[in-house]
Amino acid sequence: MIKKIVIVGGGTAGWLAASHIAMRLKPHLNKSYSVVLIDSPDIPTVGVGEGTVPVIKDTLKYFGISESEFIKQCDVSFKQSIKFVDWEYTPGTTEKNYYHHGFDFPKLKPFDITPNWLLDEELNKLHYADLVSVQSHACNLNLSPKRLVDKEYSGIFNYAYHLDAGKFTNLLSKHAIEKLGVENIKATVIDVSTTNDGYINGVTTEEAGFIDGDFFVDCTGFKGLLINETLKGEFINKGDILLADTALAIQVPYEDEEQEIPPFTISTAQKNGWIWDIGLRTRRGVGYVFSNKHETLDEALNVLSQYLNQEVTEKDVRKIDMKVGYQKQPWINNCVAMGLSQGFVEPLEATGLLMFDVTARIFADLIPPDKTLLNCTAELFNRDITQMWESTCDFIQLHYCLSKRTDSQFWIENTDESRLSPTLKEKLSLWQRKLPSQFDFRYSVDSFRLDNFLYVLYGMNFKTNLEHYAHMFENKEQDIQNLKNSISEGVRFCEQNLTGHRAFLEQVNKFGLTKV
Repeated sequence: MIKKIVIVGGGTAGWLAASHIAMRLKPHLNKSYSVVLIDSPDIPTVGVGEGTVPVIKDTLKYFGISESEFIKQCDVSFKQSIKFVDWEYTPGTTEKNYYHHGFDFPKLKPFDITPNWLLDEELNKLHYADLVSVQSHACNLNLSPKRLVDKEYSGIFNYAYHLDAGKFTNLLSKHAIEKLGVENIKATVIDVSTTNDGYINGVTTEEAGFIDGDFFVDCTGFKGLLINETLKGEFINKGDILLADTALAIQVPYEDEEQEIPPFTISTAQKNGWIWDIGLRTRRGVGYVFSNKHETLDEALNVLSQYLNQEVTEKDVRKIDMKVGYQKQPWINNCVAMGLSQGFVEPLEATGLLMFDVTARIFADLIPPDKTLLNCTAELFNRDITQMWESTCDFIQLHYCLSKRTDSQFWIENTDESRLSPTLKEKLSLWQRKLPSQFDFRYSVDSFRLDNFLYVLYGMNFKTNLEHYAHMFENKEQDIQNLKNSISEGVRFCEQNLTGHRAFLEQVNKFGLTKV
């Protein structure tokens, strides 16, 4: 029987995994089952960026965490979109050099504006996101996605969060221990013990001695103490197609404590990477993600200095060397890798927390009752998680390969079609001749699907040739006008009913939200 699950490593990934497992095993936890998390107080949380995607709302609600308390305790702000700046063209060459990847589904029914937007030169001058959702307009107005009367985890628009990663880990750990029954042991693992057939039977710690278990979750970060160093797992390196491999993170105070907080992440492309800019309630989180093969550390610090309009030195930033790729078999024998031990690409679409969260929930649902089912369950998990990582890599690569920038070797290499995966190349070839469809996405486990691809493809002005279908979209003037009117009415509703983002956050921190 698998009765005792031991998680080695804390941080956001460890506590998400612990919480998902504890929720799955309720109400038997601490009766028939136990969940133990071992973490060292000396190891800081590793994180790049502080953004999430809307899935996190479902997770927090599932855990039973109050959204009001989460916002208050984790310095939270709302995130409705990612605004991509200078990704398509070299800066200064065009005025229309940004786009929004919003979190509301594009409005494609009862009338899909996409073919008309592609075929009509005047319509094509407008941002695609502005025609398929009101959300991009609300973002540009710096409005909150919800009202105080809206219940927790619901709002006018779909949304996610920006947060303080350290405070979020503290909230998760406190909730897991006090509400979900997870046992926490503060100790440093110095050795891993295995049986003759390669199964882990315990770990030795400096402070608490030997700790046995039936199943082990590796949340030890890029090191992969269990999955790599002990079980010799194979790492699939994606550095050949995803070139950004280093991040410089810095916390920046507001010059004006009353300045508005953008309700979206700003991602600004640079010659050899991109900069994230995230507004929390009390500060900004800024980071430069770049390729160290194309730029030196000193050059990267200079880029960040220019962006912030202040001198930034090596001692001012936290440098993170990113191991880009994923484990070929994240589940080996009685051990599964989670978080950075499992894989990482780059924080462009908040993929880190997304993969930590989703894969932990999938694993929790698959926990077998006894060891006889380990192999077949591991095979299912490994197949699905591999597909998730591959499709995520494709989606991240999409942002780069559609660019028209040629101002550096970094962009020249990123737009080289020979570097595309076969699946992404196939999709792009198809979409040059037909509109993307939900049926182009074959796997239910893929994290990014039609709606996400539409925002990026047509935000980057991807050309789908519909000349042979033009007759199918004639005489749609009234439909187009009705859509524009609907968008305008939506914008007016937002202006009348939603408050500025900073003002709303202050209200939430003072009064809280309506309970579910």
